[in-house]
Amino acid sequence: MELPWALMNPGDTYLLPDPGYPDYFSGAALGDVKFTTVPLLEENNYLPDLKAIPEAVARKAKFFYLNYPNNPTGAVATREFYEELIAWAKKYHVGIISDFAYGAIGFDGKAPLSFMQVPGAKDVGIEFYTFSKTFNMAGWRVAFAVGNADIIGALNLIQDHLFVSLFPALQYAAIDALKDPARDEAVAQIVHRYEERRNAFVNAAKKIGWQAFVPRGTFYAWMPVPKGYTSEQFADLLLEKGGVAVAPGNGFGKHGEGYVRIGLLMAPERLEEAVARIGKLNLF
Repeated sequence: MELPWALMNPGDTYLLPDPGYPDYFSGAALGDVKFTTVPLLEENNYLPDLKAIPEAVARKAKFFYLNYPNNPTGAVATREFYEELIAWAKKYHVGIISDFAYGAIGFDGKAPLSFMQVPGAKDVGIEFYTFSKTFNMAGWRVAFAVGNADIIGALNLIQDHLFVSLFPALQYAAIDALKDPARDEAVAQIVHRYEERRNAFVNAAKKIGWQAFVPRGTFYAWMPVPKGYTSEQFADLLLEKGGVAVAPGNGFGKHGEGYVRIGLLMAPERLEEAVARIGKLNLF
């Protein structure tokens, strides 16, 4: 959220994914900058169609925020997409901001690809990584950024003035998390647990006729709303009639309308119970 303060002037424009993490939109307001949204559509596996971005929009943009594995859709980016993105960024002189918050959480035996693994990425952008998801340290605000030295330097200047530093105990905890010999095994267990939950939810949803894009990462499922309902109406109905809480998709942007986000944060049995309650409403 601090990037507009560090590297943009009031009135500048950056590109944001739609649907996308709501704090990206808040950053624009705090930095007094403008944004243009880029649709993430299921027919494109929730990846931006770079060729569909108008020339005038691309030339005006200063930065492009992306988040894969993606919140809220559960999509992951491919190497081919990142290669195309790097070439596009160089052509239009757009900085890429990759939010890799869910980088450890990939399913079906496939580790999510870091933007920084692709040659040329460091020339055009940076990548954020947080300990919140990988090590269950949400709320501790431990994270780092890697990549282009100029962008990192500007962000560091803002961070020094606004936040100074993290409480040392949190930094030592993060160091231990990284150095722990059992780290990889522990993270693999966490990912396996999320994959079990994904499978339980997706399979149960299919049985009631609620079919959707199968998440390939994160701990969310992005589900379509039945005809005749808006995202908020459907979310309200599930809460009031089924006792099931979901996030309405319109909170993630205009293109989130028509969807709800499911958090795969409960045991498989609880997720199956939630789907069973939804099934009793005879909506599908």
